Amino acid sequence: MSNLRNQILIVDDEEMIAMAFRCQIEDLGFVVCGTAATAKEAVDQAIACRPKLVLMDMRLRGEEDGVDAALAIHHSVGSRVIFVTGSKEPTTVERINLDHPWAILFKPVSYRQLEAAVKSAMED
Repeated sequence: MSNLRNQILIVDDEEMIAMAFRCQIEDLGFVVCGTAATAKEAVDQAIACRPKLVLMDMRLRGEEDGVDAALAIHHSVGSRVIFVTGSKEPTTVERINLDHPWAILFKPVSYRQLEAAVKSAMED
């Protein structure tokens, strides 16, 4: 992971949520390299900016979901991934665990939960 930049990519299909996460992450002192709403956009941006961390929503626009994007990013870039989901259904959690996530945050996500997960993932 030494070739990864100390930045965070936010992937969420809801623009307002992505903006809120961006503000919170920047308030924590981290750099956000971009946002994406689809799996393809997420993979393309991850390849371009090589973030150390991806904050990944489970549901995205298009046919592919956050796990599809995270698996592709893990394979091509190696970024750590924190999943954000509104579902605690066992099948959803099992699917998320296919990618060995750094953390799983369940919506609604508190500032303290986000802070703890992001700070942990951004440490070397």
